[in-house]
Amino acid sequence: MGLAAEKIKQQGMSLFKNIGVFLKWILLSCLTGGVVGLVGTAFSFCLKFVTGFRTAHMEIVYFLPLAGIAIVFLYHACKVTSPQGTNLVLLAVRSTREVPLRMTPLIFISTCITHLFGGSAGREGAALQIGGSLGFQMGRLFGLDEKDLHVMTMCGMSAAFSALFGTPLTSAVFAMEVISVGIMYYAALVPCVTASLVGAAVAESFGAAPTAFSVTGIPAPEAAAFLRVIFLAALCAGVSVLLCYSMKYIGDFFQKKLKNPYLRAAAGGAAMVVLMLVFGTDYLGAGMESIENAMNGTAKPEAFLLKILFTAVTLGVGFKGGEIVPSFFAGATFGCAAGGLIGLSPSFGASVGLMAVFCGVTNCPLTSLVLSIELFGATGAVFYFLAAAVSYMLSGYTGLYSRQKIMYSKFRPEFIGGQ
Repeated sequence: MGLAAEKIKQQGMSLFKNIGVFLKWILLSCLTGGVVGLVGTAFSFCLKFVTGFRTAHMEIVYFLPLAGIAIVFLYHACKVTSPQGTNLVLLAVRSTREVPLRMTPLIFISTCITHLFGGSAGREGAALQIGGSLGFQMGRLFGLDEKDLHVMTMCGMSAAFSALFGTPLTSAVFAMEVISVGIMYYAALVPCVTASLVGAAVAESFGAAPTAFSVTGIPAPEAAAFLRVIFLAALCAGVSVLLCYSMKYIGDFFQKKLKNPYLRAAAGGAAMVVLMLVFGTDYLGAGMESIENAMNGTAKPEAFLLKILFTAVTLGVGFKGGEIVPSFFAGATFGCAAGGLIGLSPSFGASVGLMAVFCGVTNCPLTSLVLSIELFGATGAVFYFLAAAVSYMLSGYTGLYSRQKIMYSKFRPEFIGGQ
């Protein structure tokens, strides 16, 4: 009886401890979601404003070289000579590296400058950096230890991504899945989900509309449709590899040929102006309008290649922004064109392409499934999950983020420890 009573006592103490930890994270994640959600919402509205201003005054694009110089100067003035961006946030979750608070205003302002003058970039990379920086610093403010700081960083990432896109489930899963390939950080589940929901609620309270698309022509679940989706997903895995290698090697090319960062940014800005004059303005900014068109079944066959080129030049020479929305653009336009050729609805092909290329460049299959449901609805979920699985495997070990750690093989149940 004595041993049984002691065991019951220990279980009771453990239960109270668990409840205490749970309440702590509910409180911290709500605070983080509120603060980061406000900043993320402000960021979203600023990007919307500068994009609208650029669209109404396209002549501003000719000042891209000066905009690049301004961004380089801004980072140098803040003593950030070799910015790692999202890679630093990923590294901070796995190590003792800090995410400095100055990352928030730097990436906020520089991304707005990039979009104002027409640089081809997304916004989610900036959101991850803003959220990771604020989450980490809030954790330090509350005196949390190293492990809890990692969770707070993921909380901030979730809240910022959610406020920007209005996809709270995707945002929470993404923050836990993107750090290390093959591992989910389930210890952050309650904090990330809570912060993500609060961040989305804050954005919605200010009138920010969640991102969603209407998809038509979703086929019945039969063998021919599954085979077509597998084939399209395999092609999209190739597009994701092309995007990742383009980002790496075009960036390396500019850094080797133009070692002075001011000259590099100016030359890259001039190159973007020339590209715009040759190929048009569809590939400037994030390109959400082109993604909408692809979802409606209209896309130029070469659009995905041009968006990859524009984005690789923009980010490779020092402009700031994200890579995920450009991957949406490339995937949606490629899927629209290729899907129609293989017997799928162009609209449905665009949705498969968007999700499959995203999966290939981020190595996040579960996030990709949740993303497809939040963006397109659950009707085609079985096809989206299949496409995510195919793209995840066939994209190999490429990815947008060099600090994303490969922990488990994609091809067999084998630990490979961070190749």
